[in-house]
Amino acid sequence: MHKLGFNKLLRYRYIELIALWEGRLTTKHLCDTFQIGRQQASKDINCYNKLIGPSNLTYDRSLKGFIPAANFSPKLVAGVLDEYLELITDYHNPLNIFNSLKIKHCPLEIIRWPARDVQPILIRSLVEAIKSKQRIEVDYVSIQQPDREGRIITPHTIVSTGERWHVRSWCEKNGDYRDFVLSRFRGEPELLGPSNNPIEDDLAWQTKVTMEIIPNPALTTAQQNVVAEDYSMFERKMDVTIRAQLLPYAVNLLGLEIKSKTTNVLSKQLVLRNAEALTKWLYFSKQE
Repeated sequence: MHKLGFNKLLRYRYIELIALWEGRLTTKHLCDTFQIGRQQASKDINCYNKLIGPSNLTYDRSLKGFIPAANFSPKLVAGVLDEYLELITDYHNPLNIFNSLKIKHCPLEIIRWPARDVQPILIRSLVEAIKSKQRIEVDYVSIQQPDREGRIITPHTIVSTGERWHVRSWCEKNGDYRDFVLSRFRGEPELLGPSNNPIEDDLAWQTKVTMEIIPNPALTTAQQNVVAEDYSMFERKMDVTIRAQLLPYAVNLLGLEIKSKTTNVLSKQLVLRNAEALTKWLYFSKQE
């Protein structure tokens, strides 16, 4: 793969996404979105087809545009729908370079989680502490302790659970590793120097577990087949490997049933088949 500059990479990824998900790419797409001339747009498409995805695009005279070839194989994107949908709903892009795409021909709505208040000074300090493996003194509030409380932690990873962000850290008060919600920090953190509690000692973080996910057996066979197809399961089973510490978040995000039966089967369409084997980690997660 040729080394690409940022602007070229952006345009080539755009070419792949539009061709793959809209089925027709024209120079006008590139001209309108990137504010470039038709000659440059044509050059970009030709260079993409020659250097990045040889023979990925075919020109269709009747459609007056390029279409994905039968053997189209994306090189710069994963080829999943989320990439395209994020592209056409890129409301928060400060450059607004994809404005020409914004749901002009494809009505679409996205439910977004309400933004949580996280101060830049906090992230700067956390990133610095993570990079330099330092202890950091912070003020923190929680449901159990709503008043400010001083904590000394050693952060090692910032994590998105799909619903919120937290930072995985060694906590000197509790003497173990905990999850701290970013929006619950208060004040300005203070770096305190090197730590003796590295990420390698975080057992729940270093341990990997595999979730065996199946359609809820209480569903009819036909209903189970629908659920299996929704998640591209093989033989009505899907294995997902994840860090043990993140298991409870994954169960919550996917709405997994961890019991053998449920009273409302339609609300719990997926079951964690090996829940018993993962019991230790299902209830191991420690959050502040």
